[in-house]
Amino acid sequence: MVPAREPDELRPELTRPDPRLHASWLAAYAEWPAGSHLDGAGLGADDDVTSQEGFAAWVAKLLRSADAAVEPAPGRAHSTYWWITHEDICLGAIELRHALTPLLLEAGGHIGYSVCPRYRRRGIATWALDVALERARSRGMDRVLLTCSPDNHVSGRMIENAGGVLEDVRDTVVGPKRRYWIVF
Repeated sequence: MVPAREPDELRPELTRPDPRLHASWLAAYAEWPAGSHLDGAGLGADDDVTSQEGFAAWVAKLLRSADAAVEPAPGRAHSTYWWITHEDICLGAIELRHALTPLLLEAGGHIGYSVCPRYRRRGIATWALDVALERARSRGMDRVLLTCSPDNHVSGRMIENAGGVLEDVRDTVVGPKRRYWIVF
């Protein structure tokens, strides 16, 4: 379900994933090209997000991933997921990974994010990254790794503006990545 009209002013907030936002999340998801990877969304190839039941199960999986008492899946780290919302409109997603696996150290980093194409260029990703960085600090993390593709100049500038210092650009198993560290 697409909102009836565009909001005059977006006041984003980070919202825990919630099954009641199913229609809004699907409307946002439909704006990405087919087969796109949504950084920070936690959406896997086997996740069913179209049915109410499948969506609710996926949301439960996202919420469980932050629970330190639950062992993460092999190769995964505990993560906290938020949806970037305005009222009940899904604008995007952001993930804070609590630790780095070997793959995350090489290519993924601590934070992944994406903003729905229609809501880009409004400062939403910058705002969400700032909030996620504050939440990383509040968890006691003293530095975080962020990565982006070398040709994603917008993300690179955003990370640099948030204090990111480029460590290197390297070929990884998921393609070339620019790797930035932000130290608190």
